[in-house]
Amino acid sequence: MNLEKIYSDLLLNIGFSANEIQQNWLDLEKAYSKKSRHYHNLTHLKEMIESFEIYKDKLQNPDEILFSIFYHDFVYSASKKDNELKSAEYALSILSENSTLNKQLVFDAICATQQHQQNAIEDINWLIDFDLKILAKDWENYKIYFEQIRKEYRIYPDFLYKPGRAKALKHFLENAFIFQTDAFRSLYEEKARVNIEKEIKLLS
Repeated sequence: MNLEKIYSDLLLNIGFSANEIQQNWLDLEKAYSKKSRHYHNLTHLKEMIESFEIYKDKLQNPDEILFSIFYHDFVYSASKKDNELKSAEYALSILSENSTLNKQLVFDAICATQQHQQNAIEDINWLIDFDLKILAKDWENYKIYFEQIRKEYRIYPDFLYKPGRAKALKHFLENAFIFQTDAFRSLYEEKARVNIEKEIKLLS
């Protein structure tokens, strides 16, 4: 998958010039390639876009959702609580006044990747599910995922990290569903719950 091409085609389509596209791509690539990014990196974007490609026919506003995928983790610091908000603000800042994109939808979609709760807008539910699909990987890949997350939080010692991570995971299990769309629930819900329960056991 050529991320840069998908990105460039999208930006061309929504009114960016070739020069702007090149600069914005370099900024994006730099942000997602920082050394501190063990999971929230370009590979994560690729996996989300793979899901997007499969389900984009179900979306009312595919351009907005694809743009939101590219920017949803643009700002990412493990010690901060406002990454999604800052990412959403940044995403809007690069859209010009005459951009055809629905800015409110982009803003709301990126912010929704913080809580991952059911949204009244179905497009946003798809985005949330693309973001969480990792939870339903086979165990070996799921393990790689949570080890990468641990590295991103390496500033925290185990006695702080483990209960914090367990609490976040339990939060998923307490919801009636982890996934927000019927398609993802039927495919991935069970697997994700098994993985999360296993990880919680390892943390305790």
